[in-house]
This record gives sequence, structure tokens and C-alpha cells, in this order.
Amino acid sequence: MKTAIIGLPMTGKTSLFTILTGAHEATRVGSMEARVGVTKVPDERVDALAKLFEPPKVTYATVEYLDFPAISKEALRDPSYLASLRVVDALAHVLRVFQDEMVPHEKGSVDPLRDLEDVETELILSDLVVVEKRLERLEKDRKKIKNPELDQEYELLVRCKAALEENKPLRGLEFTAEEEKRIRGFQFLSLKPVLYVLNLGEADAPRMAEIEKEYREGPLANRPKTAVTAVCGKIEAELAELAPEEAKEYLASYGLSESGLVRLISATYSLLGLMSFLTAGETEVRAWTIPQNSTAVKAAGAIHSDFEKKFIRAEVVNWKTLIDFNGYAGVREKGLLRLEGKDYIVKDGDVLVIRHS
Repeated sequence: MKTAIIGLPMTGKTSLFTILTGAHEATRVGSMEARVGVTKVPDERVDALAKLFEPPKVTYATVEYLDFPAISKEALRDPSYLASLRVVDALAHVLRVFQDEMVPHEKGSVDPLRDLEDVETELILSDLVVVEKRLERLEKDRKKIKNPELDQEYELLVRCKAALEENKPLRGLEFTAEEEKRIRGFQFLSLKPVLYVLNLGEADAPRMAEIEKEYREGPLANRPKTAVTAVCGKIEAELAELAPEEAKEYLASYGLSESGLVRLISATYSLLGLMSFLTAGETEVRAWTIPQNSTAVKAAGAIHSDFEKKFIRAEVVNWKTLIDFNGYAGVREKGLLRLEGKDYIVKDGDVLVIRHS
């Protein structure tokens, strides 16, 4: 799953990308020069199971991030920039909250909500161009051919056009499953889920949770398919250079219990509608990424396509139960290892053992 890190110049987005992914080298993708990097999803459940089983291999779930050049009218007119941005699954929009005279803001002042609306407007205008072009084509085709499919697409795009002309992003509209399928191919930018990343200054770091809550419940409240998290780029840069114990002490000096980047990664994972189930044993402990509300047979398919085809049953136990009873022997003895069929809805944190023919 790909998440694009976007924002205006001088927001600190590229620094965050580098710290997040460790991609110091310019690994480029596409002609518009976005940097790409992969980061693991922190998971205490994987850590605990690895401690219990002590396998030679431990594998975390991952999220792929792309660092796009600063967003602007010019960039959104570049076909290669647009093409690369449209294929991502979500946007992480970095908003500058920090004040720094040494890093001038291109608009002369720091105003994260103004910047948010400016970027949102550009995404909306970009989608409007796509909708208008398609409607022109549909009008011609509908005169030549009587086809209910064309009529349905036309009506749907007229509704999208009306929202966009009112400067409303498409993620605010409600679509049926059929309508979602119909417009998926357009890869509209304003339809993509957005994680707003508030990049705070060092002085605001002790109030990070409070500031995040103020935005989430205030100006950024009631926005569909969005999430909010706060980080302090300067602190994250320092943390990246420290050993784990030193990092914990450094965070504590600001009254923080965890890195802002840990919350950013977890928020991205959640925003994309993903969850993890786990497999654990003597050879490997691993987190597997699946969409929320997936069935046991689909989870089996995430491990291997043959497991999905030849699925019989899944042995299921919650990860904490497995830890509490010191492994499989303990949970079997207490009758806590359940047998579930192919229609079982896998829960976040389930540990599965797949039985297959």
C-alpha cells in the first residue's frame, strides 16, 4: 500500500520522509522524481511473540511512503507528477505549525489551515479537469449510443462535478459499492484518504497530544476519510541518531512516551483500512497485512495462494492469550485454541495456524 507524503515547500516533509524510511539515498520512482522508501509498522505484539518463541526470523508489516516534490499549481499540471500521485492509496499531508525565522514560509507567515485549504483546492481543481473532460466525451457517446451504463456514469460524474465546483473534495460524498467501482479507475486525488501531519516546533513538543486533539476536535473535525497526527521533526531527527534506551530518555525529557513517527505509521496503517493478523512459531514470528473485516480464507491467501485454495480450518487464538499461557501447549490444554471455518472474520491481533489439504 502506497502513501504519498505531500505538502508545500519548507514544511519539513522531506526530512520526515528521510527519518521515517531511512532512505537517505535518492531512490527515485517515475519521471517526476518522487523518492520511495519502506518502513515497518511498529507492533508490540510481534515483539512479545518474538520474545516467547525466539525464532531466527521476525517480520513486521510494512507501509511504503513516497516523498513527492512540493505541491504547486505547476506540479499538478505536470502529467508525470499527476500520474504518479494518482496511483497512491492515501496522502500524508504535512502541515507546517513550527515557527523558524531561518526557514521562511513561501507565503510569508505560518498558517497550517490556510496551507491545507490551498493544497485541497489544487487537488479539487485537478479532479475537476478530469471530470469535465470525461463528461464531454460521454455527451458525444450518449448521442450515438443508447446505453444505460453510459447514462449511469454520466449522472455519477455530474454529481461529482457539482461537489468539486463547490470546492468540496470527493471524499466527502457517499457512494454505493457499484458507484465506487465505477469511479475507481479515475483515481481522483480529492477522493483519497488523507492523514494530516502537524509538524510542530520543539517548544510545542510537550503539548503534542493536546495540540493534536485541538485540531482533531476543532478545525479538522468531521472530515470523512481523514485522520490527524502530530510530530516534531526536530525531535525525530535527534531520535534517529540515538540508541533505543537513550531515545526513551530523550522522549521522557519532553514528557513524551513514544515517537511521533510511531503514531504517524500506525495512523497511516489504520487510515488505509488495514489490520494485522500474526503467525508465530519456532521458525518465524510475522505480522501479515490484510484489509479489515477479511475472512479466514482470505487471510490464508495472504500467506500463500495454495493455502486459500486448499483451506480446511484455521486454529485461532488472541496473541495476548498465547503469551499469557506461554505458547500453544498452554492454550491447547485450556481449550483456548479455537477451530474456525473459512467465513470467520479475522480480528486484529489474532494468531492463526492454517490447516490445509
